[in-house]
Amino acid sequence: MRELNYQLKQLCRRNRDGSYRTQADRERQLTLIANQLRALGYRKMNAQSLKPKHVEALVKHWQEGNLSVGAIKNRLTVIRWWAQKVNRQNVVARSNDHYDIPDRQFVTNVSKAQTVTAPDLEKVRDQHVRMSLELQQAFGLRREEAMKFQPSFADRGDHIALKESCTKGGKSRVIPLRNEAQREVLNRAGLLAGRGSLIPSSRNYRQQLRIYERHTANAGLSKMHGLRHAYAQQRYRELTGWLAPAAGGPTVKALTHEQKTIDRQARLTISQELGHEREQITSVYLGR
Repeated sequence: MRELNYQLKQLCRRNRDGSYRTQADRERQLTLIANQLRALGYRKMNAQSLKPKHVEALVKHWQEGNLSVGAIKNRLTVIRWWAQKVNRQNVVARSNDHYDIPDRQFVTNVSKAQTVTAPDLEKVRDQHVRMSLELQQAFGLRREEAMKFQPSFADRGDHIALKESCTKGGKSRVIPLRNEAQREVLNRAGLLAGRGSLIPSSRNYRQQLRIYERHTANAGLSKMHGLRHAYAQQRYRELTGWLAPAAGGPTVKALTHEQKTIDRQARLTISQELGHEREQITSVYLGR
């Protein structure tokens, strides 16, 4: 038996949480997950070597295979159980929003957009965390992308370029620079980071992540993924001329044929700027 499969089976045998059916379902799903990880190229794993890249690769694989939202959430619950049992809870994001997984009903048309104001930022004591939050808000970046952001590389004048090594799924992308507010944020990020990133040279990513989580929590800031929702809704209004459904605008069904064409093109643009391949995922941010 492969090492990971064997160790996960042993983990299940030592930790009999839940009913017999729950235990059996968990062991079956972990066996499936171990097989999928191997098929995705992770051939030398053990139970202790679970990392964020493994979780993200699995979620991407499930989404591309059109697995239902409920099934994906159930599998993430199993992975969180695995991570907790090997004391690697931080490997899996607490919120499914991090993986752009919508609610089971797919679209609620209820906005999850958030903003950070100047008074909010003043409560964040670490200057690198403050700057990362500003980049998340200005460009719709994911948390990790904003932390690993290198202004000296990214700033291309009329757009920013994100390295493959800093993005989810390892896909480089560009995001347009559209206003003076973005330029001002980018200039200040450059002054702070110099030739480096928004992770100080004295820290690694994991250390900076803990600092980010602690300082945002102390400042009363949570669910900062909502900054991406706000970015998407702002871009949608710019590109279409009307509010997104989640922000109180018309549903797609209510649009004219011409407006539906504009809507689809706007969603494709926003999907690319957010680092997605599928137009459908924009429903999570914009509603439908």
